[in-house]
Amino acid sequence: MMFEHPAFDSHEQVVHASDEETGLTAIIAVHDTTLGPGLGGTRMRAYDSEEAALNDVLRLSSAMTAKAAAADLELGGGKAVIIGEPEKKDEALLRAYGRAVDRLAGRYITSVDVNTDVSDMDIIADETPYVTGRSDGLGDPSPITAQGVMYGIRACIEQVTGRQSLADVHVAIQGLGKVGTNLAEELLDRGATVSVTDIHDDHLEPFEEVSDARIVEPDSIYDVDCDVFAPCAFGGAVNDETIPRLNCDIVAGAANNILASESRHSQVLHDNDMLYVPDYVLNAGGLITVATEYFGGTREEAFAEAQQIESRVHRLIEQAKEQDITVLESAQRYVENRLATTSQQPTQAVSSR
Repeated sequence: MMFEHPAFDSHEQVVHASDEETGLTAIIAVHDTTLGPGLGGTRMRAYDSEEAALNDVLRLSSAMTAKAAAADLELGGGKAVIIGEPEKKDEALLRAYGRAVDRLAGRYITSVDVNTDVSDMDIIADETPYVTGRSDGLGDPSPITAQGVMYGIRACIEQVTGRQSLADVHVAIQGLGKVGTNLAEELLDRGATVSVTDIHDDHLEPFEEVSDARIVEPDSIYDVDCDVFAPCAFGGAVNDETIPRLNCDIVAGAANNILASESRHSQVLHDNDMLYVPDYVLNAGGLITVATEYFGGTREEAFAEAQQIESRVHRLIEQAKEQDITVLESAQRYVENRLATTSQQPTQAVSSR
């Protein structure tokens, strides 16, 4: 039963959308609209089962609530998944999906995500206004997401070592999609040493001629002796099997739901003297970009706002030290306070005269 699902987390609305003619099968999850409409991307994957897709969208949408709140945005949390082979995505399917989004009447605003891009959002926008990340907007958010993660990593390095530079810092990046690739380039430009891996050989090609980039096998990335382990692929990379293999001081990456069990594994990392900063704090640059577009801002404003992730990370780490809690708990308290404060604000009375 939906309400008993372990990832349900009091979602406001979960919609299963289908269209027989186009083959669309999708799930849209709206987690919390206390701060504003739920904004979150749509990803497309050939999930092993509907249960796997449901678990993914529920976890991702609740993380979007936390991400928006932690980034001080006036938005709620939502997410969507289209179940199917990305290669079979076509205009008819995307239009059918756009109509499904439109039926939610603005409670959910969609955008780009894994296996969806700007051109897809343009097609969806023909069916609904509740879409961002379009070609006539701010474009691909990946560079801004990566820059935000880079600034967050720099804050972590300063907190652990006292150094304000990324020069000679060794970061092991798992996953070279759009964000992972941009992050690697940002780090290399600042003098860092970067170890990279990906399950797709073509993603590794740009780094084969870079002297400071070290290419390792996918499973070996956990064993790299480094300062920072940065998961930038799918979630659950940090789990009971991989934590004992990690040889780093910091776990900080762009992937959503990095920890297989959020609270438990956060505590395990803390007990092993490894600093972990929640992914929803670090990777908020993408949400900041599409939110800035939705509210009519510029790409320069989005880049400037993503830089604020550095100061947010410093603040959360300092609060965690003061209260002797994990950084995850520090972030959760901040999010809960924002939601509670907003929900308790009195609404303005409307005169009946």
